[in-house]
Amino acid sequence: MTLHVTNTLTGEKEPFEPQDPKNVLLYYCGLTVSDPPHLGHARSWVHVDVMHRWLEYLGYDVRHVENFTDVNEKIVARVGEDDLGDDEADVAETYIEHTIADMRSLNLLRAEVYPRVSEHVPEIIDLVETLVEKGYAYESNGSVYFDVTSFEEYGKLSNQDIDEIESQGDESERSEKRNPADFALWKADGVGEEAIREHRHEGAAAPEHACETALTWDSPWGEGRPGWHIECSAMSMTHLGDTLDIHVGGRDLVFPHHENEIAQSEAATDQQFANYWLHCELFQMDDEKMSSSLGNFVTVDDAVDRWGTNVLRTFLTAGSYNSKQLYGDEPIAEATERWEQLERAYEAAVEAIDSPAARSNVEDETLRAAVGDAREAFATAMNDDFNTREAQSALLSIATAVNRHKERVTANEDDDTGYDYRGLRQAVETLTELGGVLGLSFVGETTGTVSIAEDVVELVLDVRRQERADGNYDRADELRNELEALGIEIQDTDEGPTYRLPSDS
Repeated sequence: MTLHVTNTLTGEKEPFEPQDPKNVLLYYCGLTVSDPPHLGHARSWVHVDVMHRWLEYLGYDVRHVENFTDVNEKIVARVGEDDLGDDEADVAETYIEHTIADMRSLNLLRAEVYPRVSEHVPEIIDLVETLVEKGYAYESNGSVYFDVTSFEEYGKLSNQDIDEIESQGDESERSEKRNPADFALWKADGVGEEAIREHRHEGAAAPEHACETALTWDSPWGEGRPGWHIECSAMSMTHLGDTLDIHVGGRDLVFPHHENEIAQSEAATDQQFANYWLHCELFQMDDEKMSSSLGNFVTVDDAVDRWGTNVLRTFLTAGSYNSKQLYGDEPIAEATERWEQLERAYEAAVEAIDSPAARSNVEDETLRAAVGDAREAFATAMNDDFNTREAQSALLSIATAVNRHKERVTANEDDDTGYDYRGLRQAVETLTELGGVLGLSFVGETTGTVSIAEDVVELVLDVRRQERADGNYDRADELRNELEALGIEIQDTDEGPTYRLPSDS
């Protein structure tokens, strides 16, 4: 089955056909680094990561670019707050470091490059100059605006008519613009105190001081800063060329950000900017979207610390990228149960494969058929617009098949039937392979927390072994009880003690 995706540009689910049959150019509108990343960001990150993984699974070489917006008045508004930094660049750097750490904790594949606005100002100025020269943009009081009436297809992504579009940009810009819907490509001077007051946090520097730390650059129109929309066009085209295969972003960016990206990019190059526009639905918290500006968010690092990477990714992929998702105790509990079911089945299958009861001449056709059916169902789901919910269900069907196989063997212990070694090995390999597409790891959390915990448990067990060897059985029992109080299950066997860490460690 060919991969089909829902294209916002056409409103249709379409077969995916990249420009180059071997390569995919993927751009994701990244984070404005003015706050710690929250679960709303994580949801989009994880779904873009799954897209990347599935495209590679299909055999494509994926060139994935994701930007950091490190020039923004919201960043300037946090200057001087806590230990964030004393100027705009310092605050941005602090949050970029935080963001990268959160990306790694979520087991995200690395993008080819993470461009920053501050590194691409020359390309931005060149693009603005091109638009002015071609008559799509005009200078006014040191700022440059895109003339939306000059681009005939303006509104084609959001399906809006120019006459119905309200004024874009700050109120102070209205007197400078020919049309209220025109948008800024270049803004004269720095950041105004009013913008700082709007976004300032308690403990941050006074607006008049923060403004002085805002970055500005020389340009043909005078000193100033890039407009928001032109930044993504310049960065994406610098690293991926004039036409992208897939452009991904949040649903809330369709207008004005992505609409404006299309207009300025296609006006400059006379080429289609992106062939497929995929938009992630917003993450709901009660009746509102999860948002830094609304203050109703759970940070990524808090969520990973609380639930672990695997549970969190199971939760975030429980709904498809373009379906709305609600944060709450019940969906988190469902995700925890799903992950633990997968993890237990994986461990049970590995244990059976490595046991003396595994047989090379046993064939459980029901188990093998279930694994084959799950593979097919997983591929069908992922090729249907990256349907991660159904893909999860396919993995869970393998878990069910493994459990039933073990139950059948256990129920017939007297006839020495044994485990289907090849069938269980297929199940393990399939869980590992397809679980990997969803970014799940069956060998411990990706943050390193589990591997460290395992080292500590092994050390304690070594001490316990020595205590038992020395005849200090009470102390050995105390060590076992202390581990179990932490949720670590200890099982003494003829070959020595085994253990199982709690699922959220």
